[in-house]
Amino acid sequence: MEVTASNEDTFYILATDSAADEVTRVLKDGETFAVFNRHGDIESASLGQGGLYCEGTRFLSHLLFKFGNARPFLLDSKIKEDNLLFVVNLTNPDVYQAGKIVVPRGTLHITRTKLLRQSTCFETVTFRNYGLSPVNVQFSLEFGADFLDIFEVRGMTRQHRGVRRDEAPKADELCFGYHGLDGVARRTRVRSGSVPDSLTMMGAFFSHNFQPREEKEFLLSYSCEIGEAPPVALSYSRAHGEAEASLKSLQSGECHISTSNERFNEWVNRSTLDLHMMFTATPFGFYPYAGVPWFNTAFGRDGIITALEYLWVNPDIARGVLGYLASLQATEIDQERDAEPGKILHETRKGEMAALREIPFDRYYGSIDGTPLFIMLAGAYLERTHDVEFIRSVWPQINLAIRWLDEYGDRDGDGFIEYARYSPNGLVHQGWKDSWDAVSHDDGSLAQAPIALCEVQAYAYAAKLAGANMASALGDGDTSAALLNQAAQLRENFHQSFWCEEISTFALALDGEKRKCRVRASNPGHCLYAGIANVQQARSIANSLMDQQSFTGWGVRTLDASAARFNPMSYHNGSVWPHDNALVAAGLARYGYKDCAGKILGGLFEASLFVEYRLPELFCGFARVDGAGPVAYPVACSPQSWSAAAVFLLVQAILGIKIEAVASRLSFIRPMLPEFLDRLEVKNLKVGEGAVDVMVHRRTRHAVVEVEQRHGAVEVLTES
Repeated sequence: MEVTASNEDTFYILATDSAADEVTRVLKDGETFAVFNRHGDIESASLGQGGLYCEGTRFLSHLLFKFGNARPFLLDSKIKEDNLLFVVNLTNPDVYQAGKIVVPRGTLHITRTKLLRQSTCFETVTFRNYGLSPVNVQFSLEFGADFLDIFEVRGMTRQHRGVRRDEAPKADELCFGYHGLDGVARRTRVRSGSVPDSLTMMGAFFSHNFQPREEKEFLLSYSCEIGEAPPVALSYSRAHGEAEASLKSLQSGECHISTSNERFNEWVNRSTLDLHMMFTATPFGFYPYAGVPWFNTAFGRDGIITALEYLWVNPDIARGVLGYLASLQATEIDQERDAEPGKILHETRKGEMAALREIPFDRYYGSIDGTPLFIMLAGAYLERTHDVEFIRSVWPQINLAIRWLDEYGDRDGDGFIEYARYSPNGLVHQGWKDSWDAVSHDDGSLAQAPIALCEVQAYAYAAKLAGANMASALGDGDTSAALLNQAAQLRENFHQSFWCEEISTFALALDGEKRKCRVRASNPGHCLYAGIANVQQARSIANSLMDQQSFTGWGVRTLDASAARFNPMSYHNGSVWPHDNALVAAGLARYGYKDCAGKILGGLFEASLFVEYRLPELFCGFARVDGAGPVAYPVACSPQSWSAAAVFLLVQAILGIKIEAVASRLSFIRPMLPEFLDRLEVKNLKVGEGAVDVMVHRRTRHAVVEVEQRHGAVEVLTES
């Protein structure tokens, strides 16, 4: 993603405070998300990320609940397990009159419940009087709307903005309005289910006499309206029912994982529900939006990797990703967007600044790895599902992506894929480590473009193999043979040009002068994932990734501690990313290093215990200290789709799960379970036209797989 760790970058996220001081609660539904504090309020001070957002704009920037003139006491607050509701439990402070307490603290139970649906935040405020006497309750909700673009919230400044066009309040409704420079009207409509005693643009005031044991609910809604869209006509109960039905429909098509370790189950369940929240409906199926708050949109690379991590659990997500990205594939050269025919989308943005091209990300293609990863995902989806007709329907886009590898990806004809931005407003670095200082030499000097990253060559290799398999399935033997030959030649050239014997791993990259970036990083782990390394290289890479300079105890660092630019607090030069570690672990397992993969799984599992089982986008790369959790990165997104999906690729890696739909075959290749898992059960795992339930038991050096139930003619094999 475009966020970096230096003020030299235009798209740097400004952190004005420490995330360690902030506890936020997040809801998301489609293009809408909300970030609240523990009280259920929105206060945009501090990190500045609080708000109700829709399509890249903040529609509600201030929401403050007051009991009289004071904030009530917080009892607890949590997002319900299904991620649909945010529930806050509060109680009243002591209420004085003439110097005497007339309402003791704890007399009233106050519950705030929030739900997002159809660009609207529904809120209920429920009071229950547990006192023995009547209580007069006066409470208020303050509102504010700044209509800032998400990039303004992130720290960018603009010379000009649109105009405010607030409407006069009605008895039970008020509307904040903004007419943007893009010509689009945006409105925040606040409605109250009952007429407040007072309603102004500053807020709503209520007064009610509660009898002993009386309970009363107040309903409000905050709607985000864009352009000519009519106001949402939806009740709270209907919205909740629709949300529950949508979630159940999604869950019904997936397998279910449970283990002997309840805390591990919590991690799996939280990750599943976070992914369900991030999955966003498109005309092509669900697409995993990248992360909240900064990346609640479609990113090509993120969506593809999330789909790969989750493929064995639910291949429908991969189909949605492939269809969506195929529809937005570049078909012409557009240097302002770093676009070339066949290239796959990096990201797309909505909002005023994107529409005005104040940022280049309305539809931006500056990613070097999205295109080969797209081909890899298509090939993996075909193997997983044998959905030949779908692959045939997107084969023109797949074929165009394959052509891009050679016609545009290889800029100088040396057989490697390089990047250098065309757009002066685009990203300097266009691999997944895209901060301004992410690619360097062993002396700390920055590599100059065009740059060929090691993992991108591995992706291109795997993409050509995947393309060959798909071409064969579609009856194009000539194309298949040609791609197999190209893959073999690329692998040979890669070994000669990228291997660095002195550091026992592949060079991070080749710079514009074809000089090797001789630094140890996590990127070669992706080369293992793609299968381009030989056996001897894999052994050396495994040793380098798992030594104490690289492995923190929580996971593998993006950059080895011996590197000149190592900084455990940086975005890409020493931090730990869960998705990166999942790919590294899968690569290690591919070459037989299951113990190493299990060690990474264990580290991330134990890290999840300190973050309510929700792994963030990244955390700092400090070495693990007994009794303390991983150090938080100040502006990491949480939830983040490819972090949430990491556990599923990790489980697949240690169990060696391989699904061949065409043969209706499920294989477990050298399965193992770490010490903290005695058994692992997978139910409703779909294989071809059938499905199976399996139980895996841990043994001293391996694991035993038992078929508990079989639906259809599914073959289950265990390879030792």
